[in-house]
Amino acid sequence: MKLHDLKPPEGSRRPRRRVGRGIAGKGGKTAGRGMKGQGARDTVKPGFEGGQTPLMRRTPKAKGFKNPFRVEYVVVNLDTLAGFDAGTEVDPGVLRSRGLVHKHGLVKVLARGELDKALTVRAHAFSAAAVRAIEAAGGRTETLPSPYAVRPPARGNALTNR
Repeated sequence: MKLHDLKPPEGSRRPRRRVGRGIAGKGGKTAGRGMKGQGARDTVKPGFEGGQTPLMRRTPKAKGFKNPFRVEYVVVNLDTLAGFDAGTEVDPGVLRSRGLVHKHGLVKVLARGELDKALTVRAHAFSAAAVRAIEAAGGRTETLPSPYAVRPPARGNALTNR
């Protein structure tokens, strides 16, 4: 059997009903459109709701503001770092290789959980409580430079750019 030999089962596909072809068959005369009125006259636009405010105009447009300078972090907590051996140097590359963070984005360390091992942790940002907990366990923290630290100049008209 080949692909061109395949056919749908008998009776599973019925021909489309051709309406409006005379009174001899089903769907003659008014062809399922009723007697009179707008629906019988081929003038109804798609989406027209009989004069009621249409759904497209009732629903609001997208509102709000999306900050183009927002910096999003991938979060790692202390309970995740507790899985590393003592004396390990933990940086975003190590976290990514173990599948603990996404392959893109800046890494921020937060203070959920306990840490009882001395680790050297490098990340783009730390919460104050996370720094205290890592240093209390005998470890060190190093803040990596963020690629977003330098922002582009503000755009405006000639008067504001003097």
